[in-house]
Amino acid sequence: MIHVDQLTRRYGSAVAVDGISFDVERGEVVGFLGPNGAGKTTTMRMLTGYLPATSGTASIAGKDIFKDSLEVRRQIGYLPESAPLYVDLRVEEYLSYRARIKGVPSRQVRARVEEVIARCDLTESRRKLIAALSKGTRQRVGLADALINDPPVLILDEPTIGLDPNQIRQVRELIRDLGSERTVLLSTHILPEVEMVCSRVLIIRRGRIAFQGRMDEIAHPDAGVRIVAEVRGPEAEVRVALATLPGAHSIQTWADGPFCRVELAVDAGNDVREELSRRAAMNGWPLRELRREQPSLEEIFVRLTTQEES
Repeated sequence: MIHVDQLTRRYGSAVAVDGISFDVERGEVVGFLGPNGAGKTTTMRMLTGYLPATSGTASIAGKDIFKDSLEVRRQIGYLPESAPLYVDLRVEEYLSYRARIKGVPSRQVRARVEEVIARCDLTESRRKLIAALSKGTRQRVGLADALINDPPVLILDEPTIGLDPNQIRQVRELIRDLGSERTVLLSTHILPEVEMVCSRVLIIRRGRIAFQGRMDEIAHPDAGVRIVAEVRGPEAEVRVALATLPGAHSIQTWADGPFCRVELAVDAGNDVREELSRRAAMNGWPLRELRREQPSLEEIFVRLTTQEES
């Protein structure tokens, strides 16, 4: 549904997006992540026709963004980070107007407005002027606008910004539900949101793709894992006994009364819990805790976006 091949955007000598390539399939919810200035918003603006690319190609639902720009826009529901709304209109008036502009048949406009008002929890605000709405409610109006023409592709830039915790949960559930029937490209800085909603993630750094893969592949073998344990034993002796476990890269220990807390960094494919348990038993150290931790999305994001260029 979204195909991007060597897409590039330059501003004079500055390169905002540097030859990125990726695909998003029908029914996928893909998180598009990166630090500020990495090129996320520029990429989204190129895909939605708001900004021309310097070079490269892209298509939405099989339509070329350069040759079939108007048709591409009919296939997309776009929510920019700051939704541009007509603040002198009431919510339902604005959505009716946007539905007609987007080509919704006249006989279907009212039904579409009712549906998106319900889905975006705007019933209590439907007759209010947009100027009188809170930032979070305006954001939900922008999301309703993106959905009004029932597009097969949604491109959402920070859709939960300004929402309270209850509204964030509602929007997350809505995006997850929409992903079963549409293709969603979601940009956000809220990493737990990506873990809860997305099936796959793209991480962009300095205009280039730093990582792309499924959420269950995010713990790349190079990232390693942690083994966390707590044993009753002298810290110095515990440290010596466990530092030589196979595949252990580093060990950290802390004394906690009669117990010693241990964190071991090991290869992702090397589970040393059985050997750790055996060594603790051999030394007569009771084992109170033992678990294996995958690196979090936040840890991997920081590693990928702060490492030095090779």
